[in-house]
Amino acid sequence: MEGVKKYAICGVSKRALNMFVGPILSTFSTTSKIVGLLDSDTKRFEICKDTYPSLSEVPEYLPNDFAQMVTDTNPDTVIIASRDDTHVTYIIKALEMGLDVIVEKPMATTGEDCQRIIDAEAKSEGKVTVTFNYRYTPIHTKIKELVLEGKVGRITSIDLNWYIDTYHGSSYFQRWNRMREFSGGLSIHKCSHHFDLVSWWTDQKPVELFAYGALNYYGAEGELNPKKEDGRFCGTCDVKLDCDYYRRWNSRSETVHVVDDHINNKNVGEMHNEYTNYRSDQCIYDSEITIEDTYTATIKYDKGALLSYSVNFSLPYEGYRLAINGTKGRIESTEYHIKERVPFPTEVQTIDFFPLFGSKETIHVVHKEGGHGGADPIMLEDLFLGVDPRRTYTIQSGAVDGAYAVATGEAVWRSVQEKKPICIKDVLSVSKQSV
Repeated sequence: MEGVKKYAICGVSKRALNMFVGPILSTFSTTSKIVGLLDSDTKRFEICKDTYPSLSEVPEYLPNDFAQMVTDTNPDTVIIASRDDTHVTYIIKALEMGLDVIVEKPMATTGEDCQRIIDAEAKSEGKVTVTFNYRYTPIHTKIKELVLEGKVGRITSIDLNWYIDTYHGSSYFQRWNRMREFSGGLSIHKCSHHFDLVSWWTDQKPVELFAYGALNYYGAEGELNPKKEDGRFCGTCDVKLDCDYYRRWNSRSETVHVVDDHINNKNVGEMHNEYTNYRSDQCIYDSEITIEDTYTATIKYDKGALLSYSVNFSLPYEGYRLAINGTKGRIESTEYHIKERVPFPTEVQTIDFFPLFGSKETIHVVHKEGGHGGADPIMLEDLFLGVDPRRTYTIQSGAVDGAYAVATGEAVWRSVQEKKPICIKDVLSVSKQSV
């Protein structure tokens, strides 16, 4: 069809199916077409085509067949939603073949790999787009607009405290994310979201940081571990009813349906039949876990702002508390994410603006339907229909933005390990031309 862009999917994950495949086949079917599927697990192809029968004739490829897939299907863009550590390989191969790339965040798992991507993009006709969907949440875009309007003046400091609840937080320790070699740790896999938001809101890049981190809740020394034994799975565990994390979201007689943007409304132990030789209901107390669940960091930015940041992956509710301070005033906002999982009444999120001299102003933002607080549908329109020409500021993230977010996360981990401040330039060397 004339004018239709062709997409190849690398990583036929749940994320890929829900975020990209489903919308392409429905909302964006007149402008977009899926021409190839690539994954290391052939079972994922079966699940994809059972879910979307219209893809039954789309060819399937294994990771080593990337070049053959491009030759056979001639895509315009490669969408990458595979395991985090594999992103860099597919991105660079696509760029070397002159293709555009849409990649799930984080863009890669190390600053070194991010630099490789930037260098490859500089030599390619293709470009990289990183799907930082948090930028598109209506509350977040309004905060960006208030900053651009000069409401707070020159930004001097930011306080951002992020809370991940016991359902979402524990899920990372059941899945591949729990291995640093695959995810880079949660300071990259998850926190890069938050670091990108701060850089985008403030139009400032991180320069240096100091951080602390720890594994407080999960792993072999987790205080609530009902039994010290490796290799267990929630679906077959003989002590799961003694596990507070399991019992919080499940009863003895049934699994309670839990809403979640990130893991497709799946419940503990429910997804283990969807992969070959892999289960996503691994025990959160296994000794093989190599990542942290708690971080605090102080970050200095290139235009003088200072960020005080914390994140905790085992809390009673999910959300964040934000404050942006400037020479003319202060912005505050508190979010309770996925209200169905918050065990107390919550109000609709607003933005409070406090001028340095004057009266408080409460801003009510029009909230929208869709994943991640209404962000996903808006982001997908930019991806598959082109960037909204009526928007007066940049919102799509490219390779340099993706690199700074990852480099900040890696610097957090390095600071935790080395017990000293880390300069971002030592993690990521971005050329002036790239910036």
